[in-house]
Amino acid sequence: MESVQIGNFLIGPGHPCFIIAEAGVNHNGDMNVAMQLIDAAQQAGADAIKFQSFITEDLVTVNTLKAKYQENNTKITGNQFDMLKGLELTPLQHGKLKDYCQKKRISYLCTPYEHKSVDAIDKIGATAFKIASTDTTNIPLLKHIATKKHPVILSTGMCSLGEVELAVITLKKAGLKNKIIILQCTSEYPAPMAEINLRAMKTMEQAFNCPVGFSDHTPGIGASPWAVALGACIVEKHFTLDCSLPGPDHLASIEPQELSSLVTTVREVEMALGDGIKQPMTSEIDNKEKMQKSLVSRTDISAGQEITEQNITCKRPGNGLSPAWLDKVVGKIASKNIEKDSLLTINDIDWE
Repeated sequence: MESVQIGNFLIGPGHPCFIIAEAGVNHNGDMNVAMQLIDAAQQAGADAIKFQSFITEDLVTVNTLKAKYQENNTKITGNQFDMLKGLELTPLQHGKLKDYCQKKRISYLCTPYEHKSVDAIDKIGATAFKIASTDTTNIPLLKHIATKKHPVILSTGMCSLGEVELAVITLKKAGLKNKIIILQCTSEYPAPMAEINLRAMKTMEQAFNCPVGFSDHTPGIGASPWAVALGACIVEKHFTLDCSLPGPDHLASIEPQELSSLVTTVREVEMALGDGIKQPMTSEIDNKEKMQKSLVSRTDISAGQEITEQNITCKRPGNGLSPAWLDKVVGKIASKNIEKDSLLTINDIDWE
């Protein structure tokens, strides 16, 4: 599997998990809030912050009703059009956010929801495109995104494996063969733990030979660290300055302190995973000598006397001959006098 490069980051097995703070529309259409979200994500240690770009008229019909979670989170019934219209950011505003991210040394990412937004985000210098789960089956949009030749992070909520396959084939045919990262996602806000299905990451990794990750909608820092333990190369988490703010996504987001905890926990998980080589760790070396056991003389053994299971035993410490040598030692002759309760060494045995 080849790694995928996004800006200065390599995404794939063997590289640190790429942590995306999903600001989404939690700026509520206010650039000052958007800037504060960038500050908070950078201070929390996220690698990237992601926004959303859309033209409401090209995204939803005027009478499209809110999704149930949008009604629950906003406490207002009505249509998506009116809600989304107040959450739009212009291409010029996105350009300012990207520049501010560069100043703050955090990667800017964006999810475009229709063709014009794809073009606008490409124009300001996108390093990658995030494709939302709502557009995994939107083949015309996928084809248009692929023409830009940037890496793609493909979220797969609400999709079957066959639908993901069609999306991957579409992107690869358009020239993005080694530039696709696939995210497992459950498109509910918050998502119930029993429906997270982290093992689907491995299924898609094996099916498509792409780096995989997790778009996390679970409560709190949630399942992201578990996903990293299972091999996620990317985790993405909605965050907000304040969960009590009005808007469709705030209630299903985490606040800056929780984002910081998530980043810390993910990095601890990565440390705990290690390199996979089974060997004594540095911290164990002293304990190994003091806590493991050695072959020890049970009685005084005279030079020339046969070593038997009756005159040796196993005791701590572990810096003599290992008990694993028992079968090699029994039946041999002592090369010198060995006092009772002494650790046996190679030099105590006549190996001839």
